[in-house]
Amino acid sequence: MEGLGSNIGIHINEIPVSYAKCQQVLNDIWQTMTPKMVIHLGIAPGAKGITLEQTGKNYCYKDKDVSGLCPAGHCCVEGGPEQLNSIIDMRSLGKHLKSMGLDVIYSRDAGRFLCDFVYYYSLYHGKGKAALIHVPASGSLASPERLVPQLQTIIQNLLQQLDSPAHTT
Repeated sequence: MEGLGSNIGIHINEIPVSYAKCQQVLNDIWQTMTPKMVIHLGIAPGAKGITLEQTGKNYCYKDKDVSGLCPAGHCCVEGGPEQLNSIIDMRSLGKHLKSMGLDVIYSRDAGRFLCDFVYYYSLYHGKGKAALIHVPASGSLASPERLVPQLQTIIQNLLQQLDSPAHTT
């Protein structure tokens, strides 16, 4: 994505809609790239705006993936905490972005399907250094002309929060 800054490395990986395969992709990201932050973008059918997700959940994954499978025990990480939060304060980020005129929604429920599963897995392996942004699947906000500049602004502000003194200790 252009315009995030010259010192920001961006690696784009498409994550399969498969519980097992997404874990393989995420393991590769966290073990080989050692990112400062992983930002996931997910599609949210029916969403009225861009949603900033705070929390990933570990349990109750009962919907089958594209392979027709559910994770073992309907769980993301066996023995992991019930939920994990991003080190980014999505509520304050959302308030700041709204004051800039962006149409964003704060959420603590990413939906208990692959996006939530991926988010929890990244939060667990990245020690909270992950974010999930849900984008609408349709409507005027889903058009690239509107969506891309807003995502650029959201990600820039998210990274500024990450680089703030509270997160650099």
